[in-house]
Amino acid sequence: MTLRNKLIVLVTSLVVLAGVATASVLHAAGREDRKNRVQADGPPVTGGEVSLAPGSGRRIVFRNMAWGPHRDELATVPADGPSGPRTASGVKCLRFYAAAGTGVCLQAERGAVQDGYRAVILDARLKERAHYSLPGIPTRARVSPSGRLAAWTVFVGGDSYAGTNFSTRTAILDTRTGKLTKTLEDFAIERDGHPYRASDVNFWGVTFADDEHFYATMATGKKTYLVRGDLPARKVTTLRTNLECPSLSPDGTRLAFKKRVPGLPADAPWRLYVLDLATMRETPLAEPRSVDDQLVWQDDRTVTYSLPGDYGADLYTLPADGAGTPRRLLTAGLAPAYLG
Repeated sequence: MTLRNKLIVLVTSLVVLAGVATASVLHAAGREDRKNRVQADGPPVTGGEVSLAPGSGRRIVFRNMAWGPHRDELATVPADGPSGPRTASGVKCLRFYAAAGTGVCLQAERGAVQDGYRAVILDARLKERAHYSLPGIPTRARVSPSGRLAAWTVFVGGDSYAGTNFSTRTAILDTRTGKLTKTLEDFAIERDGHPYRASDVNFWGVTFADDEHFYATMATGKKTYLVRGDLPARKVTTLRTNLECPSLSPDGTRLAFKKRVPGLPADAPWRLYVLDLATMRETPLAEPRSVDDQLVWQDDRTVTYSLPGDYGADLYTLPADGAGTPRRLLTAGLAPAYLG
């Protein structure tokens, strides 16, 4: 091939690659623009006041994922009318939770070169009290029942719990004193009654028992463990294997969680269970699909969780005793908190 022909081939290849790149950018921009338009069959969403204050009526506050101008904003609906019109706050969160008038909102910060993330502590009127930079992609958030403590987990390596090639960072904040525990990896570990140390330890999925104690997932040596944490002692103790993303019931007697079940696909390995803390008996829940979420208790009898939907995610409810069938609570929603 002559030099001239080689140059023609090179220029042609560059033009084709540039065209493909331009088409990809235009396609992504077009899809993003569509997400900002109200979907014809979507729930009605209007801007208004959203409160985290106790005693303002039983309601759900969640990340609204319905397409339109209020996409990704915290929105609220009455707990007894979840499919009705939504009131959106103007505050955008990737992950969210709230209790006793305190909220934690994990946000994306759009940068000129790359995106960053931060955890924002919200008061009952969704006003920012404090914020903290995050070292990775937000994935879990919780607030203690008193509203004093907030916890969050981010991916600092990888972006899915399905495989084993990921790394997380979990922090706990005392919102009254401002004391931040940047990572639970600094805590002492007692595994099977003995001190334990390893370089591959990861924590995620905190759920609070009170303002001193919590449960969480710990992973090490290709196993996951349920741990009980003691904040003042800066220590965690293993209680059980193969238990992820625990969520403590309002009465403090049970943990809802996901566990890996042998024989399921590698990218969808989980089923839902409830653990009785007095007897350590597990009860499988009547959800046949793989759920990658940290469940939320609607009350002492019912759990709520997300599954992929047409507009990102939908919320479902299920009895916590193993009976019944899944019921879709609302479409295009994520990260719910039951308040009031």
